[in-house]
Amino acid sequence: MPDLVRDFMTPSVLILNPSDTIVRAAALMRDQNIGAMPVGEDDRLVGMLTDRDIVNRTTAQGLAPDAARVGDAMSKGVLYCFDDDSCEDVAASMAANQVRRLPVVSREKRLVGIVSLGDLANKGAEEPAAEALAEISRPTNGGFVKPPPM
Repeated sequence: MPDLVRDFMTPSVLILNPSDTIVRAAALMRDQNIGAMPVGEDDRLVGMLTDRDIVNRTTAQGLAPDAARVGDAMSKGVLYCFDDDSCEDVAASMAANQVRRLPVVSREKRLVGIVSLGDLANKGAEEPAAEALAEISRPTNGGFVKPPPM
């Protein structure tokens, strides 16, 4: 029987609201030592907010973090997996979509956890996680480049 995501995911998940400020989101990420949080509204998963989203969609745009809202910065069109999906399938999905974390939902589409490549690798699903990480980490622009002058 394949390893299932429900056995590897982190079950307790903090959820942001689109109306939360970026300051609140960033403080929660700092306090929980996490880089991504699901965003929910009216009992539905509506987005994901990552530390990268905060940088690219608020800070780099010159928006004040106490005025900018999670809904303005979050990634919409959330990718997710089901709690009864196999770890191998989920790792393959992470690789194909170049993501390191996925919200986990029940078949009733209720958020029940979050799974990261680290969860998969640290708890015994090393091979699929290692393959996914190699694919996600593959350079897409030929390596590092010097940033343009400001």
